[in-house]
Amino acid sequence: MSVYVLFAVILLIVIVIIPNIRIVPQSKAFIVERLGAYIATWQVGIHVKIPFIDRIANRVSLKERVLDFKPQPVITKDNVTMMIDTVIYFQITDPKLYTYGVENPMNAIENLSATTLRNIIGELELDGTLTSRDVINTRMRSILDEATDPWGIKVNRVEVKNIIPPDSIQEAMEKQMRAERERRESILIAEGQKQSAILVAEGKKASLILEAEAAKEAAIKKAEGEAQAILEVQKATADGLAMIKSVAADEAVIRLRSLEALEKAANGQATKIIIPSDIQNLAGIVTSISELAKDTTGKK
Repeated sequence: MSVYVLFAVILLIVIVIIPNIRIVPQSKAFIVERLGAYIATWQVGIHVKIPFIDRIANRVSLKERVLDFKPQPVITKDNVTMMIDTVIYFQITDPKLYTYGVENPMNAIENLSATTLRNIIGELELDGTLTSRDVINTRMRSILDEATDPWGIKVNRVEVKNIIPPDSIQEAMEKQMRAERERRESILIAEGQKQSAILVAEGKKASLILEAEAAKEAAIKKAEGEAQAILEVQKATADGLAMIKSVAADEAVIRLRSLEALEKAANGQATKIIIPSDIQNLAGIVTSISELAKDTTGKK
């Protein structure tokens, strides 16, 4: 009998007790009901439930989740209909409220997100909608987080994924962007031409300044050369006068030299003849030379 009793106990353990032992993994939580009423929330570890009385009503993941909703039609303040889809990052913070707070929480979040998005976009015009994604994200996150708090859900982030305006609006925007690009191109070309003209003018200015400085330097050098030549001539003249004075040349010799200079001037190609002011003295010199020549001829 003892063998049968032992076998029956083992069979009872295998059939009844072992299936009622549960291990809750990390980032999970089990909602346990007893006779249909909430009794406990099992966290990470080993737990045992009472057979046929306790049951696991829900297994809840505590990880952060992502919901990517389909594009929703919305109307802006200036009556432009567009399609916007959003992405919501949320996390379950209270498994009990998540289980008993709302029926089908994901569907509830999707509908709440669509209505909230319509309300926010309805207050913005088209241009504001296209340029205010951060404002839309912040307002949606705040509203959704407050609304889902009774459901045990924490909304961490909301991102506007795509904003799809109508085809006519997209075509108009493309034309506007094309015109803006052409305008910027024209401005860049004009600025380039302006800069080029400025550089060319500055180059010409620098060239003229250098040429003027070169001409100035040349004139200075030429004047210095002429001054040096005049000084050399004056010096040579002074040296010649000093030599004449040093040999004690008398007045007759000086007058004879003047005659020779006059003779050379008469034999040249010049059209003017310079006659000394003391022409009478010169005539006397010529007479003296003639007499001297006659005396020399008679003696011969």
